[in-house]
Amino acid sequence: MAVTQQLARIPAAHLAACRQSVETLGGLCSFTSIPERDYCDLDWWPVVLKSAWQLTGADDRTLAAGFDGDEEVNPACRDVLYSIDGHPVAEAVCGITPDAVRAVVPPDPEQIEARLGSLAREALGDPAEHLAEQHTVPREFYVEAARRELAVARWWD
Repeated sequence: MAVTQQLARIPAAHLAACRQSVETLGGLCSFTSIPERDYCDLDWWPVVLKSAWQLTGADDRTLAAGFDGDEEVNPACRDVLYSIDGHPVAEAVCGITPDAVRAVVPPDPEQIEARLGSLAREALGDPAEHLAEQHTVPREFYVEAARRELAVARWWD
């Protein structure tokens, strides 16, 4: 089974509860404590998107926080879950258009791996179009989190 990145939009009170209780945190990571619409399975795309965003010239440090987090949720679960509060990621990811993402994908398949990593070559069909579509997933997720003033927790599952 592949390891994939998960995101969850959660209210500040739920994040605080996860900080205090491993059981509450377990419920979040088990996909049972919030509505399904507030979870997002990014598969392995964060690895490729980080490279693409860097190539667009965007603020890759802020954007990377969207996948890496910036604060541990609960020390009892090290390397499992990190949170992003506030929404610099939403603003940064909205500054990158799907066209800008498409533009960083080289037309030569041999160059794709060199610029974006080996996982980028696994995309079926047009890699530029597929990467642009994958870019919109975290973009829409973070925009909605910002609109609803929710924190985002992330982990690899």
